Amino acid sequence: MDNKPITFQFISEPSDVNYGGNVHGGSVMKWIDQAGYACATTWSGNYSVTVYVGGIRFYEPIKIGEIVKVEAQVIYTGSSSMHISINVFSRNLKQPTFDKKTHCIIVFVAVDENGKKLPVPKWIPETEQEKQQEQYAKRLMDLRTQIEDEMKPFL
Repeated sequence: MDNKPITFQFISEPSDVNYGGNVHGGSVMKWIDQAGYACATTWSGNYSVTVYVGGIRFYEPIKIGEIVKVEAQVIYTGSSSMHISINVFSRNLKQPTFDKKTHCIIVFVAVDENGKKLPVPKWIPETEQEKQQEQYAKRLMDLRTQIEDEMKPFL
């Protein structure tokens, strides 16, 4: 299968503003989930649900009125899960280049109408960059296992 990034572009709006006058982190998280959902559903061909969002990193604020670009791409697949890399960029309308503002990995699972997991097509990395992204996803899986073990007494 072709693994082209899913890309959303739009202008941030005044309704996205936080108390500091920038785009609210919750708005960015919503955009991440939407782009991730579009990517996972396109890849799997089935309804997909978010099962994990981890390590979201806000580098710089997004200003109201900037063009926002959200890119989502599969970087690893399990039997029913898809690990999606999400990068959020923005730029002033008067500037030609985008700056990276946020990054995270989000995991989706394909499910049927009863919520049962469905198998997903296997993603096979081809380029060196894709192989590095797959290794990145695998390292994060190991770290998530450690974090979950640490959290068990508090759940």
